Amino acid sequence: MNALAQTPGSVEAEVREIGRRARAAAERLALASSDAKRQGLAAAAETLRADMGRIIEANRRDMEAAGELSAPMRDRLLLDEKRVRGMADGVAIVADLPDPVGEVTARWTRPNGLVIERVRVPLGVIGIIYESRPNVTADAASLCIKAGNAAILRGGSESFHSSAAILASFRRGLAAAGLPEDAAQSIPTRDRAAVGAMLRLTDFIDVIVPRGGKGLIARVIEESRIPVLKHLDGNCHVYVHAAADLATARAVVMNAKMRRTSVCGAAESLLCDRAVAETHLKPILADLIAAGCEIRGDAETRQLEPRARPATEEDWTTEYLDAILAVRVVDGLEQAIDHVNRLGSHHTDSILTEDEAAAQKFLAEVDSAIVLHNASTQFADGGEFGFGAEIGISTGKLHARGPVGAAELTSYKYAVHGTGQVRP
Repeated sequence: MNALAQTPGSVEAEVREIGRRARAAAERLALASSDAKRQGLAAAAETLRADMGRIIEANRRDMEAAGELSAPMRDRLLLDEKRVRGMADGVAIVADLPDPVGEVTARWTRPNGLVIERVRVPLGVIGIIYESRPNVTADAASLCIKAGNAAILRGGSESFHSSAAILASFRRGLAAAGLPEDAAQSIPTRDRAAVGAMLRLTDFIDVIVPRGGKGLIARVIEESRIPVLKHLDGNCHVYVHAAADLATARAVVMNAKMRRTSVCGAAESLLCDRAVAETHLKPILADLIAAGCEIRGDAETRQLEPRARPATEEDWTTEYLDAILAVRVVDGLEQAIDHVNRLGSHHTDSILTEDEAAAQKFLAEVDSAIVLHNASTQFADGGEFGFGAEIGISTGKLHARGPVGAAELTSYKYAVHGTGQVRP
């Protein structure tokens, strides 16, 4: 991948040219058959597998340059054989998913005989701006293409070589199957001016999807002249209710926090009902500390577990992406729901209980994109939802919410069938 010249004018011009090519590719892709898209993505999955060594070598260059990154961020950046194989498998799964384009989501007949259908159509050109995780390159490109969209990708500087290698392999697969290579393009520069140029490209980009930290999201929301599908931080909660089964609670909390601390679905806050703090919270915290997790707790938590550090107000709103957990004892279901809605990020939150009524109240009243009952927050993932992959977890309420898969990357239009009706 060639780097762009680092002058604002040249960056702007190059981004505009990428947008022009993406628009042309999107027009072709919108008319591509379901079978053509399936074959293109299947071929892309095969080229990713075939190019595994090249991709891992490119990732090695990024890892060598990532000395300043924290351990969790290095984990997000790392690609090994298992992760590249998983990335390719995800593309293959997307290939075999039902094609959302052309799906009739509603159909009705008016009294005058007009038959009205609501039909899914592609959004057009989607700009994706993301940080750290290079696998987003393949996930985002495959979902966009499945939904008949062209993708313009701008990955983080830390994953520059990895993302470039993944995209080169992916484009080779598209071309082999006769789909336009320009349906998946990247911005070939680390220059931050490229982000601004994308956010102003209103005549070529239809939707911007940012995926990263608060700084990136804030910049995109502030500067974008294009509609934004937001993926905010994952301050995810697990609430141990008074009727929680202890064995279930210990297993789920451990998985939610420690399976992978660097993913957006990792639990960052633990709430425990005062009624079971002595019986449930003490062993849960002992498990976590033994696994290397730092506990930051309120006064009652620290009485139960002296090794816990005092929690500050900032801890209740922090996405650590690390082996750190904020812990609070609450007076019951109402207080737990209030805490999650006030201090959470509306991403993913779970209740652990054997009380079905309490579970239903939590699921109904917690205002988050994903709510769970007796399950780990780490299921907040498009693949786990059966989407094959995801372009992010949307925490907004307009257009799409939760894991954004291929169907969420479509809009719709109305097809109206008549027999010569005229309006009186």
